[in-house]
Amino acid sequence: MIRRLLDNFRAAFLRTQSGTLSVRDNTQFPQVADSTRNISIQDSTSNSWFRTILVTSLGVTVLVLLARELKWLQRWELRAYDEMMLLRPLEPPDKRILLVTVTDKDLQQQKNPLSDETINQLLKKIQSYQPRVIGLHTSLYIQNIQKTNLAAGIPKDNIIVGCAFKGMNETATEIPPPPNFAEDNIGFSDLVPDNDNVVRRGLLFQTPFPNSKCNTYYSFASRLAIDYLDKEAIYPAFTNDKVFYLDQVFFHHLKTKSGGYINLDNEGSHILINYRNPDNIADTVTLTQVLTDKVNPNLIKDRLVIIGTSARSLDRGVLTPYSISEDQSPRVSPLFIHAQMTSQIISAVLERRPLIWYFPEWLEYLWIGSWSLFGGILAWYVRRPILLLLVSGVTVTALVGICYLLIVQAGWVPVVPSAIALVFTSIGVLGYTSYRTELQTKVIILEVEKQREAIEQLNTLLNETTGVQDAPRKQIIASTPAFSAASSSLLSNRYQITRVLAQGGFGCTYLAKDTQRPGSPTCVVKQLMPARRDTRFLQVARRLFDSEAEILELLGKHSQIPELYAFFEQEQEFYLVQQFIPGHSLSDELPPHQDIKDETYVINMLTELLEILAFIHQRQVIHRDIKPGNIIRCNQDNRLVLIDFGAVKLIQPQSKEQTELATVAIGTRGYTPPEQFAGHPRLSSDIYALGAIAIQALTGLLPHELSLSDRSSLEWREWAQVSDKLAAILDKMVRYHASERYKSAVEALEAIKLI
Repeated sequence: MIRRLLDNFRAAFLRTQSGTLSVRDNTQFPQVADSTRNISIQDSTSNSWFRTILVTSLGVTVLVLLARELKWLQRWELRAYDEMMLLRPLEPPDKRILLVTVTDKDLQQQKNPLSDETINQLLKKIQSYQPRVIGLHTSLYIQNIQKTNLAAGIPKDNIIVGCAFKGMNETATEIPPPPNFAEDNIGFSDLVPDNDNVVRRGLLFQTPFPNSKCNTYYSFASRLAIDYLDKEAIYPAFTNDKVFYLDQVFFHHLKTKSGGYINLDNEGSHILINYRNPDNIADTVTLTQVLTDKVNPNLIKDRLVIIGTSARSLDRGVLTPYSISEDQSPRVSPLFIHAQMTSQIISAVLERRPLIWYFPEWLEYLWIGSWSLFGGILAWYVRRPILLLLVSGVTVTALVGICYLLIVQAGWVPVVPSAIALVFTSIGVLGYTSYRTELQTKVIILEVEKQREAIEQLNTLLNETTGVQDAPRKQIIASTPAFSAASSSLLSNRYQITRVLAQGGFGCTYLAKDTQRPGSPTCVVKQLMPARRDTRFLQVARRLFDSEAEILELLGKHSQIPELYAFFEQEQEFYLVQQFIPGHSLSDELPPHQDIKDETYVINMLTELLEILAFIHQRQVIHRDIKPGNIIRCNQDNRLVLIDFGAVKLIQPQSKEQTELATVAIGTRGYTPPEQFAGHPRLSSDIYALGAIAIQALTGLLPHELSLSDRSSLEWREWAQVSDKLAAILDKMVRYHASERYKSAVEALEAIKLI
């Protein structure tokens, strides 16, 4: 009597172990806890992956912003800015400006330093051609500042001269303006290089230093531009915030944190220099050419003429963003920097040429955080180090490309912090998911070992002949389920049964409402009543259910695998609560119920299912019973959901008729490979089942209706119209020998994606 009851329990256990999410499924029950526990598993799959990515992204973003705040990234960011500026398309010269340069050859022909008489002769020549404005750069008279007859007898209303502050930097030397010029005709010519000595920004205004002989608020470039635009009836003005503007073009000064600059010393009004063509900012002639009348007067008439020296013997020049190029001169004369600044102001007003802009600080944080978040999402979906390296490289390249397109439009956005955030978040998420997968695999292995011990004890009980009297048990029959839909009683004081989905001699599956969750959502409750109620038998069964529930909980983290909500024991009966997925099984879509499917349908189906299997196989778990009836098409999002994970258990109680191998043969005829029937399933056993489903979709034939070819694979091609690539993949998936198939779902998925 006892042996017969044990056999009945074993049969019910085997039959009811598979989890379900659909009305079409049979009654199945994973492991449960003891009667003193009511375990609810609240970790939501849809929230878990996003929480992982969000926390990692937030942490990396904070670290990157901290490194940025400490200026650890500023040097790289400025170098990236220079590289992108160098790659911008060259702009045509500014035809409003003429540069008159004093070269080393001119100095050899003239007395060095240039005398006032030579400079005055040059000014008279230029004035005779009616320029709009003339600018005398400080480099022209830096060695001749003691003389006072500069521009004597020459109209000075349209002549702007330069001076330099003392103390602007450690090496600065004060250069006073010529004494015979009014304050409105003077502008300071100081440049502000960055810590790497590259001039990327220019001064528009600066409060004069105490006791400075260079007593002017206006820079040389801004004074030239203002005087030039004055003839266009465009006059300067300032907002209440002291922002300078001309004809509604606002020149916002740099803040302490602007673009790639952090804790910038923003004393004075700085703007970023939007360089034109570094080699040809404007038409250029030499001093000798002007004095010898070899200059076309039309190059001077109504133009802005800037006079200065380009002789390396007088000034070794300064670095610009273009100095990193081998095709450009490493250093340029300050004269050309002021010409760039003047051209920038004039063209911004007259042509609406864009000024260099950048994100506000909060938007930069959002920009960096967004790329960090995107890197986390990539890592979560890719999860393979080599492939992630390739995808991350492409993504960083895309980031650089976006930043380049923005810099072409004069927009400077953080590229280095964004790239670092993306890469490190990807590494962090990949490392975390790998670590978590490893932990989950260890847990599964541990639970499997517990299963082995429990099953060994069950097998021992099967061979025992004892006089244990079984406790009475409830018998479920079709007309009298254990719980009625009209019953007011709650399972575990929580679950209200609304419908019987399936029932058998030792268990039942119900549709229920979770009364302790908002809206009382529908769930699936599965019940198992053990065949024996003696303490020893229940203890072993309880341990077996516990370990199985642990496995099902881990697998339920995937969005396309049933989520385990709770498992509990009540009155020595075991219950499993799972997510309910409304939908239909894949059997309803495939022949013989529907027409033969095309190749596109099969590829999409295989891709989606292989991605689910990849998650399972990474945890060293074999499904063991993949078939169309265990695949549900969800009504809500049309995704495929893989169910029936009761067959996941690696060992089941064995009956006398089963083999004495290490595991039990679980599966369905046609979809189960020979090694699984022999009790030795592998990861490739699931691959075989998927291949058989794909062949069924293409041929309209059930797998068990096909025969084996001489190559030890199913003969099916003559009944299908399919490409050679897909046919070769399917042939490899359904090879008779497991060693000839794809070793895992990841390998098969890569092959499918290459079609």
